[in-house]
Amino acid sequence: MNRRFVTLTALATTSALVLVGCSSSSGQESTDENPAGEITVLTNRTDLVDTVFQDYADTFNETYPDVEVKFEALTDYEGDLRIRLNSRDYGDALLIPTSNVSPNQFADFFEPLGTTDELGETYRFIHDGSYDGTVYGLSTFGSAMGYVFNRDVWTEAGITTPPTTEEEYLDALQKVKDTTGAVPYYTNYADGWPLDTLAGNIGGVTGPDALNEMITDESPWTEGKDIYAIDSLLYETVAAGLTEADPTTTNWEESKTLLASGDISSMVLGSWAVTQMQDAAELAGKPRETIGFWPMPWATDGQFESVTATDKLIAVSKNSDNKPAARAWVDWFTNDSGFAESQGAISPLLSAEEPDTLADFTELGVDYVELTPRPTGDESLINDIANSAEITLFGNQYRQQLIDTARGARDGDKAAFFDDLNARWATAVGQNQ
Repeated sequence: MNRRFVTLTALATTSALVLVGCSSSSGQESTDENPAGEITVLTNRTDLVDTVFQDYADTFNETYPDVEVKFEALTDYEGDLRIRLNSRDYGDALLIPTSNVSPNQFADFFEPLGTTDELGETYRFIHDGSYDGTVYGLSTFGSAMGYVFNRDVWTEAGITTPPTTEEEYLDALQKVKDTTGAVPYYTNYADGWPLDTLAGNIGGVTGPDALNEMITDESPWTEGKDIYAIDSLLYETVAAGLTEADPTTTNWEESKTLLASGDISSMVLGSWAVTQMQDAAELAGKPRETIGFWPMPWATDGQFESVTATDKLIAVSKNSDNKPAARAWVDWFTNDSGFAESQGAISPLLSAEEPDTLADFTELGVDYVELTPRPTGDESLINDIANSAEITLFGNQYRQQLIDTARGARDGDKAAFFDDLNARWATAVGQNQ
């Protein structure tokens, strides 16, 4: 990529494809040199399964004519995989369900793809899919963190440059509300998973070691720390009445149209979302440039930084009956499909250039942060602590509770909410050292 990256490793937040497969059905043996047979590709991209993915299969067959690729779309991918992983019948290749599987479990479910040293020469985000030096999943694409916004709405409110502090950001949302009538910020509370992506901002405040520091920090929900900044900003946005009236009625697919039309003005997401929002603007008869993407309001001396993170990780099932064909698909999809480019996302290939969806970032001179790899052998420790604390750090449940507290639908206030999180986290840190 053209802009410099600060060294680190990222989290996995939201939306691409997975494979689940079958045994070989072509009548010939499937080998590494000549993969053959049938695989079924599972995907959460219900909007692409009958179009783009069919084109992928056709193109894949130009190189691998003896492999039959089938697709099945899953609306609740993580939920469905939670069930499938309890059996051996979870296909030939799949996206690693990060909310269900910790790195120390990778070897239980997935085939090794190579070493971090070897594959790290070709791919970005290599440490996210690895454990103890072995890679089990490759990035489908990466994203930079920030917020998508309707440029026309913000311009009408008099905001033409990105806020550099939380106070400026909240003031900007208030101006949107006061002058445009648009809902300033949309939580996507009901679908839930967009709230998962907020954790992708860990590292955007204090730097690339932020996530690793949480494994020994007994009070991370304290002012000045990353997870506090992320969750406090969400709380204050809701408490100030700058979000939808009833978060239980939000709808992800509808939110794209609402943002494009100017009924809502912004959502914190990864840069992967920009293309989808621009497509919605185009369908609404508006220029694609109507949709902008700005960095989070945590600039230091006027310099913005954005955490880059992998999206889903694609892997080969340990229990696959057709590992050669599954590996051929994984390699082809990662190297040759052009999926990342089509999504306006950061390519997993180190040789690829920066996507056009980050044009605003390029103009602003945003520095990219890739999180420091998790300690070798302790890649799962942050997940173990979160699980012991019963805090869905990379999920949505506790953030839904935070939103309910901020809007008065649940007892408590921000201080009490964060005190409870810190107490549970401190206990879990002690249990997992």
